[in-house]
Amino acid sequence: MTRTEPDSMIEVRGLMKRYGTTAAVDGLTFTVAPGRVTGFLGPNGAGKTTTMRCILGLDRPTAGSATIGGKKPRELAQPMREVGALLDPKAVHGGRTAYHHLLCLARAGGVPVRRVDEVLELTGLGSVARKRPKGFSLGMSQRLGIASALLGDPKAVLFDEPANGLDPEGILWIRGLMKNLAADGRTVLVSSHLMSEMENTADHLIVIGRGRVLADSTMNAFITRAGGGGVRVLTPDPDGLMQAVITAGAAYTADRDGRLTVTGLDPAQISDLAAVNGIRLYEVTAQRASLEEAFLRLTRDSVEYRSNGKDRA
Repeated sequence: MTRTEPDSMIEVRGLMKRYGTTAAVDGLTFTVAPGRVTGFLGPNGAGKTTTMRCILGLDRPTAGSATIGGKKPRELAQPMREVGALLDPKAVHGGRTAYHHLLCLARAGGVPVRRVDEVLELTGLGSVARKRPKGFSLGMSQRLGIASALLGDPKAVLFDEPANGLDPEGILWIRGLMKNLAADGRTVLVSSHLMSEMENTADHLIVIGRGRVLADSTMNAFITRAGGGGVRVLTPDPDGLMQAVITAGAAYTADRDGRLTVTGLDPAQISDLAAVNGIRLYEVTAQRASLEEAFLRLTRDSVEYRSNGKDRA
């Protein structure tokens, strides 16, 4: 049973962060609720990392606010127990072992020493606990960063590209970890460019572009609103179905394989329409746009760097 932590809710209100005349974040307002995985998406330069840094108190907002459980970062009595974050997996002392890196963090944050071994095992680093992270692969560094984020057993966690460098087993592991944290009632905010992974992991999405919110909705609502799916239909009487679809005020496109893609009608309406007109159907399949397709449609005008679409040697 999910237990929510209402005091872990992240609230961003009118957040603005300027660097000189450049607005990296421009009036963001959104809420990250506990008990679900919230995907934080946007093109490069959209302001995702800056927003996370403001939430964590690493950057001071130019205007607006970011709170965790209604408190600003500097007001948290026990920060490591309230929020954990993975922003830069290479931000470790290369001369310390993985164990001693975590031990230093635990002692500084008032976390029980036994927790060090727990997170090492949780992240699969138990066998390399006494090795120095300067020799770690990117995937191992990611796991150590995740261990650091979870060290205080926090109520809220922020992950910036947590699957970066992980192998397929590691990606499956981090997906399950984030889902389990959410199922335990924690607040989970994750930024990633891996759209297929986000589609399998996130329950809710916040999409930003050029420092502004472009979408704040459930995963299903976001993809459905993007459209472009339609319903694929195979029938021995395509001409008859085409006419029926037009009469019903819908539209279609015909594929070379003889199938029609109908837009403006759902599968049940198409089946009823065919039955009324005595048309047999062999296949009626709803086509769902992917998260990647929906994301690209929404952010096409917010991309800072765009290729010309031509291959270069």
